[in-house]
Amino acid sequence: MKVENWTIEELTGYVPKTTFYTDFSIADQFGTNAIQDTFNRAFESWKSNVEYLTELVMVLNWKIWRWHGYKEDYATLYDKLWKQADQYCMDNLKGEDLTYYIQTTD
Repeated sequence: MKVENWTIEELTGYVPKTTFYTDFSIADQFGTNAIQDTFNRAFESWKSNVEYLTELVMVLNWKIWRWHGYKEDYATLYDKLWKQADQYCMDNLKGEDLTYYIQTTD
């Protein structure tokens, strides 16, 4: 099984803190149920960690564009998950955590 590499560090200088991109790349090979399950587990486990939650949102956004125009069911699911996680951040993060989120995802 070939697992796609996240090139965000080369493109932006952001150094990943998690394995989320790899986790979702593996899930991609098993379909939308696996993507949803991966999201559910990651979100529930890490929603209280602003750095990991922020990176989860970044990965979801990256995956939307990875699949847009190629595999629309994946792109649509990733868009739904991204909106859910982003809304959670906007509704629940405060102060320095919200500033970190906005500055990192901008």
